Amino acid sequence: MRPYLMISNRNREDDRLGSRLATMGFYTAPADADPGKLHTLSAWTKVTRQAFVAQLKAIGTECPIVPEAEHEEQKLLCLFVHGYNSDWEDTVNDYLLIKNGLMEGAGDMGQLVLYSWPSKGNVAGYLPDRESARDSAPDLAALLVELSDYLTLRQRIAARTDDPGKFCRMKVSVLAHSMGNYVMQEALVAASKQLNDPQLVSLINQFVMIAADVDNDLFERDQPAGSDGNLMANLCYRIAALYTGLDQVLGMSAGLKHFGTRRLGRSGLADPGNVWDNVFEFDVSDYIDTHDSIHSAVFESAPAIAVVRNILRGVDRNYIARGVAPYTQPAAPQPIPMPAAAPA
Repeated sequence: MRPYLMISNRNREDDRLGSRLATMGFYTAPADADPGKLHTLSAWTKVTRQAFVAQLKAIGTECPIVPEAEHEEQKLLCLFVHGYNSDWEDTVNDYLLIKNGLMEGAGDMGQLVLYSWPSKGNVAGYLPDRESARDSAPDLAALLVELSDYLTLRQRIAARTDDPGKFCRMKVSVLAHSMGNYVMQEALVAASKQLNDPQLVSLINQFVMIAADVDNDLFERDQPAGSDGNLMANLCYRIAALYTGLDQVLGMSAGLKHFGTRRLGRSGLADPGNVWDNVFEFDVSDYIDTHDSIHSAVFESAPAIAVVRNILRGVDRNYIARGVAPYTQPAAPQPIPMPAAAPA
């Protein structure tokens, strides 16, 4: 088991985090903490940004170096960015589900970090949530730039000393759901500009976009050089868009856009033959349980979780699509304690 780590720019409300934008805070809980109590803020310890980043660096340093031929076994530092219509208790619950069922459910894949931005936690808050998502991007971008600077420094030290052991051992990846992908879109664009549009630098190793509430033509190659999709593809080693046409929530989202652009998480890539070669799509319709909420079904369906796990590991997209052994390893998500009732 690994510690519980959370970053949030939500305001504090008694013993919980609320739905208004506030200064970014950093929180930790030990690996042996009772998960059932993590829906109360007093179960977490607030630390300084410096201490939190130092802990991330220490986790990366502790990761073993694996041979290049075994890169799929490299440990991850994975950021989870939740979607809209999620209060803080919901985001913690999703974090526990993913941490227990995906990152640690079939062997230790590495450390999961929750980024909880101030979603309103109700359906009527869709448009305000989009504003909050956009306003959350600068804080997240600054953190990504800080990690990028650290990775670059480690690479230079390793090159100068001719010591591969000094490379950063973290594979920084991102798992974003629904409108969390819009948060990441804005954050990566801001980070790219802060880094002066770097070339040959993969800030994010694997970016897994689940039910992405973003335009489905985002990554087309004929977009302008400074377009969002261009900048995102440049900063990510690989981007996977998981979608299903069964997602009615994203159908509603498209209806709220006056320009009517389809959502990536519902229709897939607008033109799969005209995207950057490190971007691909995966239809999860046959991998999810359709008896519950389709919009978040990937996190609760064992075959879909196996697909996500293999994408994060860096398994070739063709092997994932064909379900070639040993890469088909579905495992049921582990049950987690239900959150305590929210304060009145």
